[in-house]
This record gives sequence, structure tokens and C-alpha cells, in this order.
Amino acid sequence: MKLLHIDASILGGNSVSRQLSAAAVERLRKATPNLDVTYRDISATPLSHLTGEHLAAAHGATPETPAVREDLAASAAALDEFLAADIVVIGAPMYNFTIPSQLKAWIDRILVAGKTFKYSEKGVEGLAGNKRVIVAISRGGFYGVDTPAAAGEHLETYLRWVFGFIGVTNLEIIAADGIQIGPEQREKALVGALAAAGALQAATGQRAA
Repeated sequence: MKLLHIDASILGGNSVSRQLSAAAVERLRKATPNLDVTYRDISATPLSHLTGEHLAAAHGATPETPAVREDLAASAAALDEFLAADIVVIGAPMYNFTIPSQLKAWIDRILVAGKTFKYSEKGVEGLAGNKRVIVAISRGGFYGVDTPAAAGEHLETYLRWVFGFIGVTNLEIIAADGIQIGPEQREKALVGALAAAGALQAATGQRAA
């Protein structure tokens, strides 16, 4: 069984989402001794954002330059890691109401027609629904449906849509909310979210449907 661990926070050791994603991976690792874990820190080693040159070369419209060839190789490696994983754990902090741009760059490399989704006469069909995806979220404020800021929540809502688009409809969310409200709320949110990470269902030998 293979697990892909992605971290996107730019805050290093001060990151709540990194603590949560690490706790989730540790929980699954302890429960599954043969778990093969691949780690990608997309903040420390970010993928470049898509360019017209990249897309043109990927579709064979223009010759590949050395720089584009290197970028296409990085893109293929990110996609291959995702396709090979049975479980994906993502540390995703909220920055200005949405995901970090580094995480968007990674998502742009895994949403590939013919690989993780396809178009047909019936519409879009997700091809990655056999994966278990766990997202560890940290948000500075409160963005629940019953809060004044609910309309500004474009982190969890976006990720649910993106992964649902490629077939992962049972996204598992671990969230620490209000971490910028004050020290007490930060600690309360972190303790609760770490407990949720520690209670994750153990990995099994079968990919989740």
C-alpha cells in the first residue's frame, strides 16, 4: 500500500496544517507497518505554474525547449506519484480565503484528461475514485455555514469540488479553525484536530471506493 504525503504551508515548523498532516500519516503508518510513504513538500520544492508554452508542448503543438522538457518531466513525476498512491494526505492551510498557490500548481499537474478524469457524451467521469484522500486544513477564522464569513470559504469547498471532479467523493477533512483568534483557541483547535487525526480509520489492503 502506497501513501502520498503533500505539504503546502510556507510556515515550516510553525504550521498547523503540517502538524496535522504529519499526525495523520503517523497514525496510518503505525497502523499499517508495510505502508510505503512518499513525501513531497510543495512549498520547499514548488512546481512551476502552468504556462502557455508548457501546454502547447504537452499537446505537441510546439517543440520542447530544455526548460519546458524539464517542466514536463516534473509534471509527469507529480502525476505518477498521485496515480500510484492508494492514500493521499494533504496539509492545506487557508491563505486569503483559498488554497496556497503552490497547492494549486500541484493540482494543475494531477487534473489531467485521460488520466484522472475523462469527458464523454454523459459528461465528466472521474477516474481517481479508488483513492482515499485526507486533507488537514488550518484556517485563521471561522467559516462554517452558519458564520458571517461562510461565503469566503474557498479552501475546503474548492478541494471537495476538485477531488469530487476526479471521482473522490468521500474526502476526509481534519480541520483546525480559528487558529489566529488567540492562543487559547489555537491550542483548542489543534488539540481537537490532532485527536481527529489520531482516530483515523486504519488503512486496509483495498483502495476505498
